[in-house]
Amino acid sequence: MSSKQAEPRSIASQLVLLFTPAAALLLCCGIGILYWIVVRHAFAEDRAVLADKVFALRSNLKAGGPGFLQAQLLMSRNGERDPYWVRVLDVDGHAVAESPEMSRWLPAGIFPKGEAKASLESQTQNYQRDGRLFSLVSATAESGGRAYVIQVAQDRTTDEEFEQRFDFLVTAVVVIGIFASAGLAITVTRRGLRPLASMTRSLKRVAPDRLHERVPPNEWPRELQPVAIAFDEMLDRLEDSFTRLSQFSADLAHELRTPLANIRGEAEVALTRPRSPNEYQAVIESSIAECERLAAIIDNLLFLARAEAAEGQVHRTLFDARAAVEKMIAYYEEVAEERKLRLSCAGTAEVFADPLLFTRTVSNLIDNALRFTPDGGAIEIEVSNENGAAKLVVRDNGAGIATEHLPHVFDRFYRVDSSRSSEGTGLGLALVKSIAELHGGSVAIASEVDSGTSVTVRFPSATSANSR
Repeated sequence: MSSKQAEPRSIASQLVLLFTPAAALLLCCGIGILYWIVVRHAFAEDRAVLADKVFALRSNLKAGGPGFLQAQLLMSRNGERDPYWVRVLDVDGHAVAESPEMSRWLPAGIFPKGEAKASLESQTQNYQRDGRLFSLVSATAESGGRAYVIQVAQDRTTDEEFEQRFDFLVTAVVVIGIFASAGLAITVTRRGLRPLASMTRSLKRVAPDRLHERVPPNEWPRELQPVAIAFDEMLDRLEDSFTRLSQFSADLAHELRTPLANIRGEAEVALTRPRSPNEYQAVIESSIAECERLAAIIDNLLFLARAEAAEGQVHRTLFDARAAVEKMIAYYEEVAEERKLRLSCAGTAEVFADPLLFTRTVSNLIDNALRFTPDGGAIEIEVSNENGAAKLVVRDNGAGIATEHLPHVFDRFYRVDSSRSSEGTGLGLALVKSIAELHGGSVAIASEVDSGTSVTVRFPSATSANSR
């Protein structure tokens, strides 16, 4: 059982899926950098303030000794809550000055050892207890010739709460920004694809009876103008194909109706009264001739249909073009002698084509020339090679074709003067053109009234044909 093929994504969904992550990434990068700068600056500022506090305590200790410093610590605790906790230790590790209740919260053993050569910022460490966060630092000091150790703790609980609120705010901004980016992407995409929807509505109005409508490229954005031009060109081809198909159907009906009407008319006349065997034979012979004409039309139509669907299936070989032309001249030699026509071939060439199709091309051109060349006239056939390509030229000195008819002579069922070509079907030159195009070649015609007609067919070289 074949698996169901997944439907392709729409352009709008792909744009939204591309734009939203890109906008979210930029938003996260921008806010992340801002968050890093703010937090880093806050930590740096706290450490700088803590260092200034230690420097001030050193100065106070040196100026007034531990007693003076203890008095200051007690005074600071009588007012509002002081964010700093201070302890001064002597060389024996005894506290000679200490903030009230500091021993209960911050024992002396948890502080880092102060190193004289290291900076205070590098020695600062954090300590958390009972939901409160402290920054701890130790520093050496002197007063009255004695050495002391100053331990300072900064209560950063409010800073941590602010940092948590800031984290929540940043997260909320990022989440809201992502959803806003998605909404903005949807809005922008819908607005940007609005001309495409308008073009779709315009194209939906196109129908077999409205192929004349076009999509003016100048009315659309620059990105859609090539699409509009391509659609207009496609509609031109479709309109031309429909016109030709309608004309072909009408011509085909006319061509088939004439022999059928002849057969029916002769048969009805023959049945109006008893006839002699010779009269019945004449009616049958006439019916057979009309049937042969019908068979020829059908055969040519089938060939044209197969030729249009057989590109790439032509069996090309390299052979002598003059030898193939001389065989066809020998086939028509008896007809030419009866009408005292001169058939001749000149030149030499090798052609890379399907031998049967090449022979049919020569046959159609000779048959067409015989039909329009008066008795005693001449038909000249020339083959040659030009730049590796083979050229076949068939000339006659017949009635010629008027200039206004030349653009249409390769159309199916087109006949310049139906009264002078009642035996033809108007498909000969159309077959020649189909064979030439099937080989990747071309056909051209030149003619003057009362001077003759020249038809040139070119077949590409083996190299050009293989490169197609």
